[in-house]
Amino acid sequence: MLEQFFTSPLRVQALRNGPSGSLLDGFAQELWKAGYAECTARARIRAAEHLIYWADKEGVPGGSLNKQLIPRFDDHVSRCQCPAFSHTDRCDLLRGVRSFVGHICGAGVSLTRAAEPAEEPVLLTAFYAWMRQQRGTGDRSLCKYSIPLRDLLKRIGEDPGRLDAEGLRQVVLERSQKDGWATAKRCTTALRMFLRFLIAEGKCATGLDAAIPVVAHWRLSSLPRYLQAEEVERVIAACDPASPVGRRDRAIVLLLARLGLRAGDIVRLRLADIDWKAACVSVSGKSAHETRLPLTQEVGQAVVDYLQDGRPQAGTDALFLRSQAPFRAFANHAAVTMIAKQAMRRAGVTCPSGGAAHVLRHSVATSMLRQGASLQDIAAILRHRSIQTTQIYAKVDVNALHKIAQPWPEVQPC
Repeated sequence: MLEQFFTSPLRVQALRNGPSGSLLDGFAQELWKAGYAECTARARIRAAEHLIYWADKEGVPGGSLNKQLIPRFDDHVSRCQCPAFSHTDRCDLLRGVRSFVGHICGAGVSLTRAAEPAEEPVLLTAFYAWMRQQRGTGDRSLCKYSIPLRDLLKRIGEDPGRLDAEGLRQVVLERSQKDGWATAKRCTTALRMFLRFLIAEGKCATGLDAAIPVVAHWRLSSLPRYLQAEEVERVIAACDPASPVGRRDRAIVLLLARLGLRAGDIVRLRLADIDWKAACVSVSGKSAHETRLPLTQEVGQAVVDYLQDGRPQAGTDALFLRSQAPFRAFANHAAVTMIAKQAMRRAGVTCPSGGAAHVLRHSVATSMLRQGASLQDIAAILRHRSIQTTQIYAKVDVNALHKIAQPWPEVQPC
C-alpha cells in the first residue's frame, strides 16, 4: 500500500527493504483505509520510519516497539542528530509515532506490549452489569458513578461488611466540601445505587442505603438557559452548506435545534435509525428507551445533503463521522457540543452556559411554550419521563406568568 502515498518506485523500494519494511507497508494500508490525506499519511510514515531508525540504533527489535518506548523517543527528539531525518514539528512527529505504535499493538505483532490497564474491582464489575440489566444505565453514567465508588472501595477494599452509616456519611461530607453541588449529588446517587445493588445481592445490611444524606438543593431554583428564536436561526445559517463539514454541522445543529436531541443522542444515531418512508427517526435516549420522532422536511433534507455529499466512506454505520481521518464516529458527546459552540461563535451568538448543545435543546422547549404548546407536548418532544422535569420551562413563559402575577401590595408610610 506504500504506492498509494509515494509515486517514486525507488522510495517505495527503500521503505520496504529497510528495517521493519513489512510493518511500514501494513501501516500504510491502515492509513489508506482510514482515509488519510496523502500529505498527512506521508508525514506519519516518515515519523514511523524515524522511530524504527532510532530503535535500530538503540538495539530495540522492530517487533518490540510499544508505548513504553515513546517517552524515550520523545527525549531523543529534543536532541536528535539523526542524519537521515530533517527537523520536523515535534507534536506532529510524536502524533505519527503514537499512531504507528498503536497500529502495531492493534495488529498483534508487538512482542512486548505496554502494560495493560488495571482490572476493575470485582464488585464494580458486578455493579456495572447489575445496573445495565436492572436499570438500563449507559456507560457514560457508569463511568461517572465509578469515580466516588473507587474512592469508597479504597477505604473498604472488597469487603462490603465494613460499610457503616458513619463512614458513608463521611464520604459524602468530604465530597461536598471539596466539589460543587452537582458532583456531590452524583456521589450520593452513585453510593445509593451501589448500596441497593449490595442489598439485592445480600452483601450488606438492609436499609443501609437510607444512611446516605440528601444534598441540599431546591428543585426548579434555576432558569433554563436558551437562545432567542432569531439567534437560533443565525446559528443554523452559520453552517456553510457548500462544504462537507458545513453540511454535517448543519444537519447536527438542526437535529439539536428542531427536534431537541441531546448531544449523546447525536453520537448514538445510526444509519438504520432513520425511516425515510415514515419520515421519522428512532432515538435511544437515557436508559436505552427508544422513541420515534417526526423528521421534518428541513431536517431530513439536511441529513440527505450530508449523506450524499459530505459523509466520507467508512466502515461504520454511525450517522455522523469525524471530518478528518481516521473517519469514525464521534468519541463522545463533547464533539457535538463543540460543533454547536463553534456554530454559535461563527454566528456571533453568545452561549449563555457551558453546554452549547443543551442550550439549543432548551431553546426548542421555550420556543414551543411561547407558541402555545402545553408542557405535556414539550415533555413528549424532549422525552422527559416525568412532567416534573418539564415544569422548569413554565418559569420562562412570561405571558402566562403575567396573567397570574398579583400586584405588589402598597405599604402605607408610617
